[in-house]
Amino acid sequence: MANANSPKSSTPLGQGVPPRVRFCPSPTGNPHVGLVRTALFNWAFARHNEGTLVFRIEDTDAARDSEESYNQLLDAMRWLGFDWDEGPEVGGPHAPYRQSQRMDIYQDVARKLLDAGHAYHCYCSTEELDARRDAARAAGKPSGYDGHCRDLSAEQQAAYEAEGREPIVRFRMPDETITFTDLVRGEITYLPENVPDYGIVRANGAPLYTLVNPVDDALMEITHVLRGEDLLSSTPRQIALYKALTELGIAKETPAFGHLPYVMGEGNKKLSKRDPQSSLNLYRERGFLPEGLLNYLSLLGWSLSADRDIFSIDEMVAAFDVADVNPNPARFDLKKAEAINADHIRLLDVKEFTERCAPWLRAPFAPWAPEDFDETKWQAIAPHAQSRLKVLSEITENVDFLFLAEPVHDEASWSKAMKEGSAELLSTARAKLLQADWAGPESLKDAVLAAGEEHGLKLGKAQAPVRVAVTGRTVGLPLFESLQVLGQEKTIARIDAALAKLPV
Repeated sequence: MANANSPKSSTPLGQGVPPRVRFCPSPTGNPHVGLVRTALFNWAFARHNEGTLVFRIEDTDAARDSEESYNQLLDAMRWLGFDWDEGPEVGGPHAPYRQSQRMDIYQDVARKLLDAGHAYHCYCSTEELDARRDAARAAGKPSGYDGHCRDLSAEQQAAYEAEGREPIVRFRMPDETITFTDLVRGEITYLPENVPDYGIVRANGAPLYTLVNPVDDALMEITHVLRGEDLLSSTPRQIALYKALTELGIAKETPAFGHLPYVMGEGNKKLSKRDPQSSLNLYRERGFLPEGLLNYLSLLGWSLSADRDIFSIDEMVAAFDVADVNPNPARFDLKKAEAINADHIRLLDVKEFTERCAPWLRAPFAPWAPEDFDETKWQAIAPHAQSRLKVLSEITENVDFLFLAEPVHDEASWSKAMKEGSAELLSTARAKLLQADWAGPESLKDAVLAAGEEHGLKLGKAQAPVRVAVTGRTVGLPLFESLQVLGQEKTIARIDAALAKLPV
């Protein structure tokens, strides 16, 4: 393969013809963030160019595909806010959109490829293939399929069949150099010796991805294929197959290809479905906003501008051009993802913020009984919580002191805050808080500040024991706003409880 680094372009194949792109996941396991990034770029490309997004399910692997995963895919697309123009639950002129329901189509195309000489039966056993590949490697030659069955006579085929061999179907690659312009990487060339004939139908008659994917793209008139870099090596095969499909009248044209950069995980290894941090469900459960997660994923290979990381999905769609995608691998940085999500949380109006937090304020996430939740207190504290969350799930531990009968004290926080002299400080703060005006947080701050001054402490040191006594934690929401929402009676009761535990 050679890459001449020629200019890139995302111009549709036909001038003025809206593009047709597809997102075609397999329903195996939970959706992962790399898959979401691919869906995002295809969706943004379609919407920017007023094109069509085809959502197709590649479920031909009966051993791995599941209906549960299929439903999770649809749920994930809806949660992310992606709409599609053709596909499950929507329909369209090229239905059905599940490959498991299109087997007759693939079998018919395979027969036509065999009849036209674009494909042939291969009777080589796995052991024979392995032995010949090992020999080729030892001789320093390409180790792909060597064309052993390419030109078998009828007698040779009959002899193999008499032995009980069941052939696969291989596509006959043309003996020519294949060059194409990748929308992300520029001009790429593959020499024929590096792209051997390949299987398209298993011995049991089941079609392979190498056949069904391009056949569906052809029949669904896909104009642009945006997919992961890991599929780059299959592109010359698909281009050759498209040429054959066009000759047979099955395809109208060969789509443009754009291969998106790898998403890297820990240790600069490609992020895989097995990596815990790759699961979309993880980010949903932690309380990432769809718009926050998508904003971050868009930065894995693309940017709105050099000096701006935070933007809306509408702004991305308005600016997105696949020619601007960086071909270099992009590393998934959880801390940056959280920071961007935090910015999107702050961009919500308070009413929407409170609504988005709702799942984490009730079972199974909330540790308090439903009847102990106080909506008035929640509405009062919400504006102060909004600016401090990275993910919505953090709201539970930030406000639990309001709804639990007692604060949750962990030993580390207690030991850190309750130093020598804390009892005396808390007693002084208690007295001053009893005299304070609880109509606003400033009077409460002044009370604790005054208590600290009596004991030679600045506000930061003085408020630490009060915070732990009342909330159970050393860090959290603004202390004096929290005290005001909790109320004088409960605040004083919790200080009393803390004093009872401290040595006099």
